[in-house]
Amino acid sequence: MMFLLKLISRNVLRQKLRSLLTLIGIIIAIAAFCLLNTVVEAWYSGVTASSATRLITRHAVSLTFSLPVTYQGKLAHLQGVSGVAHATWFGGIYIDSKNFFPKFAIPAADYLAIVPEFVCSPEERAAFLHDRKGAMVGRKIAAQYGWKIGDTVPLRGTLYSGQWDFTVRCIYHGSDASADETQFFFHWNYLNEVMRKRKDQRADTVGIFLTRIENARQAAEISTLIDLTFRNSLAETLTETEKAFQLGFVAMTEVIVQVIQVVSVVIITIIMAVMANTMAMSARERGREYATLKALGFGSGFIASLIFGESLLLAVGGGLGGILVCRPVIDVLGQRFGTLFPVFQLSMDTLWSALLAALGIGLISAVFPVWKAMKINVTEGLRNLG
Repeated sequence: MMFLLKLISRNVLRQKLRSLLTLIGIIIAIAAFCLLNTVVEAWYSGVTASSATRLITRHAVSLTFSLPVTYQGKLAHLQGVSGVAHATWFGGIYIDSKNFFPKFAIPAADYLAIVPEFVCSPEERAAFLHDRKGAMVGRKIAAQYGWKIGDTVPLRGTLYSGQWDFTVRCIYHGSDASADETQFFFHWNYLNEVMRKRKDQRADTVGIFLTRIENARQAAEISTLIDLTFRNSLAETLTETEKAFQLGFVAMTEVIVQVIQVVSVVIITIIMAVMANTMAMSARERGREYATLKALGFGSGFIASLIFGESLLLAVGGGLGGILVCRPVIDVLGQRFGTLFPVFQLSMDTLWSALLAALGIGLISAVFPVWKAMKINVTEGLRNLG
C-alpha cells in the first residue's frame, strides 16, 4: 500500500505545472459550485425555517387586502387550534430606501408565543412588551445599522404615512441557524390607535393570521375548516401551511433558481472534461511504464489503482481547497447581502455535495484512461517510446 501511495504522489508531481493548473481549476469550480448552491439554499431559507404546526390565513383575493382583527377570536375557538396571532406588513423607510428590512406590526405576546424561534432575554422581552412604542429587532440588522438597546429608530411611512419613531427594546436571535434575524417588529395596538385617530379604513384590520395547531397531520383539515368558517363573509380567507405560503413567494422567481442550478451543473461538467483530458494525457505518456509494470507481473488492478489514485488525489484535493476558499467568501457575502438573503451560510448539505462532486470528478475522469491502460499490450507498449 505504501508503495502504491508513493507512486501515486510521484505521478501527480511529475508534471507539476499541469497538475497545479488542474488543481486550481477544480478549486475554482468547487468554490463556484458551493457559492451557487448556497444562493439556492438562501432562496429557500424561509421554506426551510417554516414550522409544520403553523398555518397562514390571508385574504382569499390577495395579500394586499386586509382581514378584520375580529377573526382572531373565531380562529382561537376552532378545534385543534392552540394559539393565534397576526402580522401586518408596515413598509416604511429607514433613512434611505436602500436600507430595506421587513417591518411588521404584531400583537407582541401572542406572536412570540406562536414563533418561539425568535429568542431574547427575559428583561428585554419584558421591556418590549411594556413599551407601547418599543421595537424588537433581529440581531443581524441591529449589527448592520449599529443599533443598541434604547436607541430610537425613525421610520418614514410609505403604506402608513407620517413619521414613526420606535425605541429598540429587544434584540432577538434565532434559536437555530435557519431563523431570520433581519426583521423589525413593533406593537400592532400602537399602529391601530393611530389608524383609528385618522379614521383610516384600515383600522381594526390585519394582514395575515398565524395559527398554531396541535397536530401537523391535521393541517389540511383545519385549513379547510378555517376557510369554511369565513365563507360568504365580506372577507373570505385562504389558509395554507407556512411552508406552502413561503413557497408561493419562491415560485415567483423559480426560473432564476433553476438557471442557477443548471449553471452549477455546467461548471462541474466542464471541469470534469478538463480533468478527464489531463488524465488521458498522463495515461498516454505513461503507456510504456504500464507495459513494463505488466511485464514485471503487476496486474491490471494495480495499474487501475495508480490512475484512479492520481485522479482522486487531484480531485479531492481541489474539492477541499474549493471549500476552504468558499467559506470566507460566503461569510463576507452574507454580511453584504444583509436582508436580501437573511440566512446565507455554507451548510453541511452543500459541503457534502461539493465533496461528492469532487469525488465524482475524480472517478469519472479516470474511467477512460483506465480502460485504455487495461488494453495495453506488453509487447506494443514496450515499443512505444512516448
